[in-house]
Amino acid sequence: MSKKGNEFDALGPLLRGFRLTTMLASLEELTARARGESWDYPEYLRRLCEVEWEARHGRKLERLLKGARLPEGKTLATLDEGKLSVKLRRTLKQLLDGSFVERCENVVAFGLPGRGKTHYLSAVAHELVLRHQYRVYFTATFKLVQQLLEAKANLQLEAMLKKLDRFDVIILDDLGYVKQTREEMEVLFTFFAERYERKSVMISSNRVFSEWDQIFHDPMTAMAAVDRLVHHSVLLEFGGGSYRAGGKK
Repeated sequence: MSKKGNEFDALGPLLRGFRLTTMLASLEELTARARGESWDYPEYLRRLCEVEWEARHGRKLERLLKGARLPEGKTLATLDEGKLSVKLRRTLKQLLDGSFVERCENVVAFGLPGRGKTHYLSAVAHELVLRHQYRVYFTATFKLVQQLLEAKANLQLEAMLKKLDRFDVIILDDLGYVKQTREEMEVLFTFFAERYERKSVMISSNRVFSEWDQIFHDPMTAMAAVDRLVHHSVLLEFGGGSYRAGGKK
């Protein structure tokens, strides 16, 4: 058996044992390049480590994006920033740096249907994954409320909230389309209270805060929910014509 074969036979079990599968798959090719280009040992080791890191980083991003359940196609690349107001464009750059997540701030986007709120928030969330590897989760508000109600009925609400706590950012889409029943209102308020000053929430809503008593039934509960969201939050107003129809904001 050749010397090269002996080297690979010895390294293979070690790399598999450490689960360095990409490094193992690239070993023969990089070894040939190292010999052909006269790499020194640090260069050879660096190249091996790089291919392993890149593969693991790529798999991690795939897992995060799959778990985020973001709407397909609503990314920064497809966001027409020319249709955004100057303030929204300026705020977009600030949100993309991810510092609001570190500060546990919320983002609330107001506007009539079709103004681009969901696309804007989804684009930010997509970049939070790609640039900062944050764990994000997108859901329609009514779906989350139903999941919380089911968990409460099964005496699993605390466990459900802990599960949601694993996400750095949760995007609630379309808050305000349906007036909440008292039970729905209670679990939604509990969700907001649980994340208050601990984790970030991003919300799209067709109702401004002054109309949230129409969502929560009880004006006092509406005020309490608003208080928790506004205390540390970025407020975005989407006005003008319909984004879907090509209108300006």
